[in-house]
Amino acid sequence: MERRNFIKILSALSATFYLNKRKPGSCFASAQKKWSLEKFRKNGFHICKARHFKKLENNLVNCQLCPNRCIIPSGMRGRCNARLNSDGQLYSLVYGNLSSISVDPIEKKPVFHLLPGTFALSISTAGCVLACKYCQNWQISQSLPEEICNYHVTPSELVEKAIKLKCDSIAYTYNEPTVFFEFMIDTAKLAAEKGLKNVMVSCGYINQAPLKELIEVMDIIKVDLKGFSEEFYQTITGGHLKPVKQTIKTLAENKKLLDIVCLIIPGLNDDSASCDKMYEWLLKTAGPLPSLFLSRFFPTYKLRNIGPTPVSKLENLRKLAINKGLKYVYIGNVPGNEGEDTFCHNCRKLLIDRLGYQIVTNKITDGKCSYCKTKIPGIWR
Repeated sequence: MERRNFIKILSALSATFYLNKRKPGSCFASAQKKWSLEKFRKNGFHICKARHFKKLENNLVNCQLCPNRCIIPSGMRGRCNARLNSDGQLYSLVYGNLSSISVDPIEKKPVFHLLPGTFALSISTAGCVLACKYCQNWQISQSLPEEICNYHVTPSELVEKAIKLKCDSIAYTYNEPTVFFEFMIDTAKLAAEKGLKNVMVSCGYINQAPLKELIEVMDIIKVDLKGFSEEFYQTITGGHLKPVKQTIKTLAENKKLLDIVCLIIPGLNDDSASCDKMYEWLLKTAGPLPSLFLSRFFPTYKLRNIGPTPVSKLENLRKLAINKGLKYVYIGNVPGNEGEDTFCHNCRKLLIDRLGYQIVTNKITDGKCSYCKTKIPGIWR
């Protein structure tokens, strides 16, 4: 091996170790532990060759699916726990190996501008590209696939199940769907052929090449903009802010239906100055019409020492966002609050009255405000 290439790979390995060493199950968490692909096959796992990786010397692979860009030795996994290098070939361990399948109201995602009042068949696997300290689904996102795999399904079986259960969409959700990219892409293509909508509920931590593939098959992508400082991302999520901003920018440039969710955590990302900067950036990058959800935090996982977000704080931040120029600003996790409702961005009349996940009234007709006939952004009946 040339000295230059050796140094390059060594540097990448060191960087990946730094990223991964804090997370159990990552490719460097246990220097002695190696996994056999054949063992997964014998246990009934669907095994799929991964996309978006580069082969390196000495059977190393460089995963290029997300900004972590893990350098993975043979027999080891990437930081997400869901991708295994076997003799210089990267494989997905979560292709149709699901941790959960459930029927949810589309509003639960939360998605308010796609077929309100309908149901989504929601699926998840194991693993995540980040390690958020407040993850409400940490039991699956921070686990190994073999620890919690409950269902083995193919894309066609899943689509048939969605139709049988009278769902109008499939939602890729609960854990970060980027880790089951191959299964999501294949399922979404079949779902679209059958007239189903595709909803990706994501942290937005994905590289540009795979993102552009997803843009072709997703009807809406909901991105968690978890905070608006690099310090917050590094200390609370184990990631970086810049790639998430780039994801939102790319989605806006491609005119993809886009929702933004920010979980407001007291003392960590709830200061008005930071939120004001976030609003300004969203307006400049995506315009005034994408939905923005300001959601209430509740103690969970590693942040049990922080109390729930005061509703008054959410209401004040919502007013600040509306005054800034954002047109569709919602409050999440506060059933019965006015911030759940949809108002026309032109005449400000109430269009959709919600109570939790229930639709009380819907005054959108043919995708337009029934009062002033302004077109409302979204996918409607």
